[in-house]
Amino acid sequence: MSDGFDAHNPPFDRLSQEEIEQVRAALDIGYFPPGEVIIGAGRPAEALHVVIKGRVEVRQGEALEAVLGPRDSFDSRALVHGAAGEDFVAVEETICFLIPGEVVKRLIARNVGFAAFFYADISRKLDAFDDAHRRDGVESVLRARVRDAARGKAVFIDGHASMRDAGLMMAEADINALFVRDGDRTGVVTGMNLSKAAILKSLPLDTPIRDISHFDVVAVEEDAFLFDALLAMTRHDKRRVAVRGADGGYAGFLEDIDILGLVAGNSQLIPGRIDRARGLEDLGIAARQIQDQVERLHRQGVKVEAIAEITSDLNRRLFLKLFELLAPPSIREQGCLLVMGSEGRGEQTVRTDQDNGLLLAAPVPETELQMFREGFSGALAGFGFPPCPGNVMVANPLWSQPLDGLTRQLRAWVLDRTPEAAMNLAIFFDAVAVAGRTDLLGEAKAALVALMRGEQALLARFANLVETFATPNLGVLSSLMAGVGLAAATDEIDIKKAGIFPIVHGMRTMAMDRGILVTPTAARIEALVAAGAFEAEFGRDLVSALRVFMEYRLRSQLEAVRRGDVSREALVRPGALSTADRDILRDALRIVRQFRESFRNRYRLGSF
Repeated sequence: MSDGFDAHNPPFDRLSQEEIEQVRAALDIGYFPPGEVIIGAGRPAEALHVVIKGRVEVRQGEALEAVLGPRDSFDSRALVHGAAGEDFVAVEETICFLIPGEVVKRLIARNVGFAAFFYADISRKLDAFDDAHRRDGVESVLRARVRDAARGKAVFIDGHASMRDAGLMMAEADINALFVRDGDRTGVVTGMNLSKAAILKSLPLDTPIRDISHFDVVAVEEDAFLFDALLAMTRHDKRRVAVRGADGGYAGFLEDIDILGLVAGNSQLIPGRIDRARGLEDLGIAARQIQDQVERLHRQGVKVEAIAEITSDLNRRLFLKLFELLAPPSIREQGCLLVMGSEGRGEQTVRTDQDNGLLLAAPVPETELQMFREGFSGALAGFGFPPCPGNVMVANPLWSQPLDGLTRQLRAWVLDRTPEAAMNLAIFFDAVAVAGRTDLLGEAKAALVALMRGEQALLARFANLVETFATPNLGVLSSLMAGVGLAAATDEIDIKKAGIFPIVHGMRTMAMDRGILVTPTAARIEALVAAGAFEAEFGRDLVSALRVFMEYRLRSQLEAVRRGDVSREALVRPGALSTADRDILRDALRIVRQFRESFRNRYRLGSF
């Protein structure tokens, strides 16, 4: 039967003729009757199976993952890691070539192309990680298309028509919003607009409808996901969004009521509470609602990056409202409120600590500035945002000063050789403007990039922060995964230090090197791929690994919250994880170790 072995079938097409002959000489044949579990989840495999005849189902519990047929191979994970992540079950009489595991491992060690095939399989497993944990949650609903949801139809009215005409048209069409055509522009008028105009403003009913319409229409494409519509509502504080059809024209409205019952936490309702807040007590209630919804969204199966994005938008709105409540006119006119760290990158979920600052276009009265510093940071602490251990807060004069002063400070940090100075630069580079003179941040970042870009010695010192924490050695897995595997795993792993920080800081360094100013790590990876910094496939691997770490971190933090642990450190005990989760964590750590090695070589770490 070895004569029937197809050496052109991937990954064997990557082997030399000598290596192919080694495979042929070692081949055996296995027969599996219908219903037999060929490899069970959590069990090792002694050989790589290549299907000759029959079909094999890949199952995780009751869920069907895939169906394998002739020429398909399985299971690299069980062979390389020592345990399968799924059940492989023969669904009809199945015959397979069996390639001994020791032969496969030797080929992996000496043939990079052959090894890459198995690494690609690991990457696909990482990409599927979120879906494997969320099939039954609301995520499946939010990933439905806008076109599939019930929505109000598109009815148009001329801007010269009267309020009375608009009311009658709404009643006749049984809708609560109209599109308004007014020359070259298109706007929206709602039943609430009509009510306010007639009752609160006492406008006559013959008032032209364009006078009470708004023309800042928020729209989503009909092929967009329902999640995108929800995010647009949250971000723009809208109860409805317009829907654009395939031809680019407006096809109707999607209202919050259409998806309200599907979304845990009702995040689109929180902005209204924030905007209506008349004092710190009202704002504190909204702050608690934001944090409470993180657990609800996670429990309902929303992906971690979506939770982070929604939470980030709401937190920024909260900071803006607090700024408006507390800042005196001098600071509102001259100041720019910043958020930094994971909040700036849009990757914050469970609150850890404050990372914020204030830039000023010009000096303001010291008494007013001091009152604002104390009031702002104190209010956030009262809302559940713990003070920053590194004192990166508005309350610290170092992080709330005029632009020229901060620019001098940035220059001093650039020239300083200490890790503390490099960390301050890293924190600032993630800053996002939330309120006030947003142009000030652009000037400050441009100054920093001008100081660092192309300066390899300075960048190397900045890059060296990636060595702050070690990615743990989890034991020897095989010649492919040497130094990365999973031993008895009784120790806890700090997910932020072991996995998140190396990726975040590595991308931050490379973005600074190339003058890329986007802040989310995934967006930096995308921009770096576009700039040719690394291959698109490896960029996808890094994003997948980051998502895995964020998911594990969120799980750990939510558990800490339930225990009342205010430190909220993301500590994971691999020994307490399922076999499948340990495999995923191990794969993600492997990607980090591979990235760290290439990053060290790129910036010649340790050579300065």
